[in-house]
Amino acid sequence: MPIDLIARLSHHARHRPARIALRQGDHTLSYAELATQVAIAAAHLCALGLTPGDRLVVWANKRIESVVLILAAWSAGIVIVPLHPALRAGQLRDIFDRAHAHGLIIDASHAKILGFTAIAQHDLGFTPQPTQSPVAFELKAALGEAALNLTHQPQPSDLAALLYTSGSTGQPKGVMVTRGNLNHGAAAVRDYLGLTTADELLAVLPLSFDYGLSQITTALMAGAGVTLLNYLLPNDLKKPLLTGGITVLAGTPGLLIPLAIGTAHQTWLTDAPHLRLITNSGGKLPVATVHALRAARPQTDLYLMYGLTEAFRASFLPPAEVDAHPDSIGRAFSATVLALVDAHGQLLPEGEAEGELVQGGVLVTAGYFNDAAATAECFRVPPTGWPNPEDRRVVFSGDRVRRDRDGRLYFLGRRDEQIKTQGYRVSPEEIEAEALRYPGVVEALAFGFAPADAPENTRIGLVIAPETVAINALHPWLQARLAPYQMPKHTLALPVLPRSNNGKLDRSASRAIFLKQFPSPFQAN
Repeated sequence: MPIDLIARLSHHARHRPARIALRQGDHTLSYAELATQVAIAAAHLCALGLTPGDRLVVWANKRIESVVLILAAWSAGIVIVPLHPALRAGQLRDIFDRAHAHGLIIDASHAKILGFTAIAQHDLGFTPQPTQSPVAFELKAALGEAALNLTHQPQPSDLAALLYTSGSTGQPKGVMVTRGNLNHGAAAVRDYLGLTTADELLAVLPLSFDYGLSQITTALMAGAGVTLLNYLLPNDLKKPLLTGGITVLAGTPGLLIPLAIGTAHQTWLTDAPHLRLITNSGGKLPVATVHALRAARPQTDLYLMYGLTEAFRASFLPPAEVDAHPDSIGRAFSATVLALVDAHGQLLPEGEAEGELVQGGVLVTAGYFNDAAATAECFRVPPTGWPNPEDRRVVFSGDRVRRDRDGRLYFLGRRDEQIKTQGYRVSPEEIEAEALRYPGVVEALAFGFAPADAPENTRIGLVIAPETVAINALHPWLQARLAPYQMPKHTLALPVLPRSNNGKLDRSASRAIFLKQFPSPFQAN
């Protein structure tokens, strides 16, 4: 079992206290300062009545205080529920209720969205809001000194986080990440990326995303530094990459595709003096993007990775193989066990094959929170002949994957209707449910669509009925209720939606009609 993350923080604070752990703009915290603030915040959370196992929702922009609160919660044995800052208030309230949460951490901008007023700063930096339900605390900088002495001794099976991810049945599901999952995952990624105390990671992905949260945990496990950046446009990366000493950039296709395209018009990416690693996960990176990044940064190792929230990380392709196999998602590494099964769930023999990817090993999470049916569907007993006898439960990913004769894997698509877009998994039912709430909409179907020559550039299409609904009024209404990555790129209104012989709405037929009007997400309205 790897050393626990909070114990690693304490270790770094003792042995390299002046090493900068976190940066955001001009604000920095050394490892000693970080450990002190985490200790203070953890004591304060406990004093407010939160106990080990309680769920604490974090709804805030990426900032140093957000990281302090997350680490403080783990120090106290509290389970974090980090949410994307672009979610809407209704989505926050829904997840808060379904997580059976005990408290809410927000920053000032999100406090305004929820209508919190008259917040007075607390001496220790976290502001209780006793007149509101749920309990809320505004993020402030914690001050003072305290020793990082854990009163709660974590066990590998203890829950550490609920990560809400969209599923094929509509509502986002809370993936139960254990302390063991966190520790093993951080140690494994540190090792295969070769991270050291000399590295500086640029954290641009949301902390609600397991890949984004991983930038914090892997840096902490290695004793590296992290620069926090709320990324909007590729040019936002210019200053930190050129002058911030960044050695590691983690991205998704949604970040790396425009960055790679930009290299044809701006040359600054080639000039980043310290960048030694670029990693991709959250979706297959287009081959053209791989080639563009390799051309711009031949001296930088590119790691093509694959994972799912239910089991964190599954595979990576060694950088030495990227040029020859730019469309691969790699092979299993030390913390994972991977195999393919056929349509009946039977294990496929080693060698070339195509089937559903199944993952075992120490990174498999504990299932979905308070959802036994969904857990039983995804987390199952290993199929007969499973190669790791220690696995009691494995994850059936729902992803169609091809394996070549050398064991490299290639992502082919989803078995269900779930949409993977811009690094996020989106359930079409979530979008349809919101569209059906709009006055006059009686039918709605959502799906992914992409250019024929770039299937990885998937966006969301929406078909509604009747045709009298005003699309130009519907879209702003949806924007107020959906996160940006959930928004339909194009919407088509029809008199009625096609149905199958058994009377059910026909998603395939609706999508075919839609594609005649909008064959590509990048065409003009």
